[in-house]
Amino acid sequence: MTTIETRTRTDSTTRTLLAAGALAGPLFVATATLQISTRDGFDLRRHPISLLSVGEHGWLQVTNFIVAGVLSIIFSVGVARVLTDGLASRWGPRFLTLFGVGLVIGGVFKADPALGFPAGAPEGIPEHISTHALIHAFAPPLAFLSLIGACLVIARRLAADGLVRAALVTRVVAAVCFVLSVPVGLGFSIRLFAAVALAFAWVAAYAVYLRRITA
Repeated sequence: MTTIETRTRTDSTTRTLLAAGALAGPLFVATATLQISTRDGFDLRRHPISLLSVGEHGWLQVTNFIVAGVLSIIFSVGVARVLTDGLASRWGPRFLTLFGVGLVIGGVFKADPALGFPAGAPEGIPEHISTHALIHAFAPPLAFLSLIGACLVIARRLAADGLVRAALVTRVVAAVCFVLSVPVGLGFSIRLFAAVALAFAWVAAYAVYLRRITA
């Protein structure tokens, strides 16, 4: 096999890995939105999307979390193949891997029924929290803080490459995701879902950008 043929196959593999990042967000958000609209008793004004993992059709959101996490981890491998040296070459892929791990944890370990969802669940927070729910509670901060870390280190690389506007947008995404995901104040469930959508939108945009420069 010639060097050109090897490079072509390598580039094709890298673009396939990067495509996972472009697919993860739209798939996750669309699946979650469908459930928000159709699950009886679910109200995003009260219920975080983690509660979609419980009840009769909870397996769908469990799968949604895990698939999005695996796709994000695959994407991180593609990022590592593109950012082979320089700024963000180490911590960019690492943070993106942790982002995916957080999503997988959020799927494997479910929240407890609460806030009246599903039907028959306690109207508030359960008195006794299961081990699964305790582990699940670590998933959102792990995912969001990792995504924010990825944004910040990748923004430095974008700026160094002369992509000042893209670097600024990336920093803004990091800041907004942090503010929206702080678990205090009114409308937290809605803010959290908005933060998830924004985070995945950035991942998808970055994936498209990396695919373009590796074409």
